[in-house]
Amino acid sequence: QLRLVESGGGLVQSGGSLRVSCTASGFRLDEYGIGWFRQVPGKDRGWVSCMNSGGRGARYAESVQGRFTISRDLNKGTMDLQMNRLKSEDTAVYYCAAERLGRCRRSAPEDDFEIWGQGTQVTVSS
Repeated sequence: QLRLVESGGGLVQSGGSLRVSCTASGFRLDEYGIGWFRQVPGKDRGWVSCMNSGGRGARYAESVQGRFTISRDLNKGTMDLQMNRLKSEDTAVYYCAAERLGRCRRSAPEDDFEIWGQGTQVTVSS
């Protein structure tokens, strides 16, 4: 079974940092493109960042560029999103995802991704 299990997130003050992580099982992260999305109540999930299967060409939404960093650890089978200088508008449920074509497309639609984590809440207090 192909799965992504999320951990991390929580509550942080504005300007602080948090890391959200996903552990992959049933597949290799170097064979899939990986990405992060986020969702606030009443809105669709929005694309945040991605990395291709080769581990290169990371891309970020303009709203998080320079503050968030996507990474992966192939030995551990984990993917992370490090979030720094957090703002109240970053409050959302964050989802990790993986797509078997190995791509990283800016503003990729949800349909690109076949495997999803369960989501984890990130709350930034002002």
